[in-house]
Amino acid sequence: MDRLFYAGGSAFAHKPAAVIASARRAGTTATLDTISKHLGIAQMPVISSTYWNMVHGNTPEETRQDAEGMQTMRNIGANMAWILQCIEAGKQAGITAPQTDKSVRTNFIR
Repeated sequence: MDRLFYAGGSAFAHKPAAVIASARRAGTTATLDTISKHLGIAQMPVISSTYWNMVHGNTPEETRQDAEGMQTMRNIGANMAWILQCIEAGKQAGITAPQTDKSVRTNFIR
């Protein structure tokens, strides 16, 4: 993902995205944090839910039994659909995405 977002990050600008993690137990919050940073530097609107976007289970069947996780996934799906509809309505109304300033790099070693 580091290479993808560094090389082609401008292609992702202004496209809504959501990060979802699935694990048997631990590791999901670190995963969500790491991946979310890519979205932020690529100017992507981040779609959230009602809790951290994670589900737990060792198999797909176990994951479906994670009632709270599944509720979070339904809510994030609804939020994504709503944002996509808002973006489309904005385009229909003539609202365009903001123009990005040319990149400026700071060299702290002088």
